[in-house]
Amino acid sequence: MPIYLPETTQTSTEALTPRQIVAELDKYVIGQAKAKRAVAIALRNRTRRQKLAPELAEEIAPKNILMIGPTGVGKTEIARRLARLAQSPFVKVEASKFTEVGYVGRDVESMVRDLTELGVDMVREEQLEEVRVKAQQNAEERLLDILLPPARPIAPDEDAGAARDQQHQTRERFREQLRAGRLDARVVDIDVREKSFPSFEIVTGSNVEEVDINLKDMLPGLFQGKTKKRRVKVPEALEYLTQEEEHKLIDMDSVARIAVERVEQAGIIFIDEIDKIAGREGGHGPDVSREGVQRDILPIIEGTTVNTKYGMVRTDHILFIAAGAFHVSKPSDLIPELQGRFPIRVELDALGKDEFVRILTEPRSALVKQYIALMDTEGIELRFTTDAIDRIADFATIVNERTENIGARRLHTVMEKLLDEISFEGSDLADKHVTIDGEYVNRMLADIVKNEDLSRYIL
Repeated sequence: MPIYLPETTQTSTEALTPRQIVAELDKYVIGQAKAKRAVAIALRNRTRRQKLAPELAEEIAPKNILMIGPTGVGKTEIARRLARLAQSPFVKVEASKFTEVGYVGRDVESMVRDLTELGVDMVREEQLEEVRVKAQQNAEERLLDILLPPARPIAPDEDAGAARDQQHQTRERFREQLRAGRLDARVVDIDVREKSFPSFEIVTGSNVEEVDINLKDMLPGLFQGKTKKRRVKVPEALEYLTQEEEHKLIDMDSVARIAVERVEQAGIIFIDEIDKIAGREGGHGPDVSREGVQRDILPIIEGTTVNTKYGMVRTDHILFIAAGAFHVSKPSDLIPELQGRFPIRVELDALGKDEFVRILTEPRSALVKQYIALMDTEGIELRFTTDAIDRIADFATIVNERTENIGARRLHTVMEKLLDEISFEGSDLADKHVTIDGEYVNRMLADIVKNEDLSRYIL
């Protein structure tokens, strides 16, 4: 849920201490205390910085974080939950999608443009909440104007006050019927703006979304489209008119200005798979631009200005969190300048059986709770015994050890295989009370785990 931020970036996290931030993260992510501690301090330091004098605050750079750990241990989830907690604009990008300038692929500056777009959406949503009641009132008045016949002229010998009272009473009766839903079946004619776009594109750089010139602003008449009459039912007409009124009441210049400031002061960019661009290439092959991507990312993390359609965005105070498994390469393979821009490094621990048991049961959106809720939609009361959860964690650990270790993601594949029969036959089951115990888990999974070749394909 969005919160209403003023033009400064004070959020509801101002009251949260690092210990409380870690406690909030504990509700969703199991273990990884060091990583949670690091991000909690980084978030709290932002709040501390806002309370400083502007001259000193400008000098304090965010302490970017490099998370090192195998896949499936919670790197992305920690960053995502942190951003949600802070109500900050947050974008996750894959380092492997970017290429050096001059190669076909995404330009690294697009991550800042994506973050700005997200910031604008956040601010627009907040302002929509503020104007929604007013917009609904305006839309209701417009719909009543359409539903009611035009007011007849008042005759010279007629009492003008009485005539106006009668018109007002008629309007109020219609308003009551509209709110009570008694007019829902009626059809009205409204003017709907057609969405028309020209059949050409201008491509500068590597991607269409990176066009710096906003043609919609330059040629508004070309892009706004014509209006046409549509016959729609009253509820649909009210919804459309409300949306139209909402957009009239929102000042997009103000939205863009607040969004840019929020992105600059509170934005978080999570760069995943940064280890895929580590290592020095020999100048040929598919990874030819690897080190070039590092050089292109460097100025954005150091602090530069990126041109977006909402204005120039400075990246000096955006918090960057990078993550990578570093199986093949190591952090020291990154270029020294980039290493220096990630002063805080945290190593995430591989997950074992004990963590799997907790992941299955403890978080708010634990896997077991998810499957119980899914089956409940079919009227099936699914129950997991303690020994069943213990065996599921056992099997996930064994398969991770024998094949590729994909961390907690292995639990998804194990659970899907375990509940395959129930998920398929659930709607046809006569007995709607199903208990998953250790014996059931063994029966469904033992053969696959014993056959190592088969488990490589299925699990």
